[in-house]
Amino acid sequence: GLSAQGSEFVGKLLELLKLAIPRAGRVAVLGDPGHPASLMVWRELDLAARALRVALQAADVRTLEELESAFAAMTRAPVPGGIVVLSQPFTFRNSEQIANLAAKSRLPAVFGFPEGAAAGGLMGYGPNTSDIYRRAATYADKILKGARPADLPVEQPTKFDLIINLKTAKALGLRVPQPLLLRSDQVIE
Repeated sequence: GLSAQGSEFVGKLLELLKLAIPRAGRVAVLGDPGHPASLMVWRELDLAARALRVALQAADVRTLEELESAFAAMTRAPVPGGIVVLSQPFTFRNSEQIANLAAKSRLPAVFGFPEGAAAGGLMGYGPNTSDIYRRAATYADKILKGARPADLPVEQPTKFDLIINLKTAKALGLRVPQPLLLRSDQVIE
């Protein structure tokens, strides 16, 4: 099969947020603690947070009802310098609502999937969805030509996209550094 998940790249989300907002000393991490990859993701985030000298604040959400209370808790002191939105089914399905709550709370959000920037987040970084679909077709073709699924390896993402939303940056009063803009695959203006 193919995997669109990977705990290895979550540290990159924290790094991107820190590049955009160097003064961010505390970062909230929004996600479902019951997600199967949660423990691995937090290990990677802890490593990145230590290297970047950032304190992490868990913002656990499993339901839409918990989403608003998570943002209310985040905006109490000490307020985080930004939010890392983990790539999980719940956050993907509710990315627009998360982006709206982040904007209302004046918190820059980096999503663990590129579509998060189009939903209104400051940035989205993650596996390129088109590439995954293209690879899935190749995978299905191999099976249709007689390959046994059990003999095929599980493939990890190979192409990642960084999308930056300058409209969101402007609304938050942020200036995205030029080197970060140059690294992006797409800029929403």
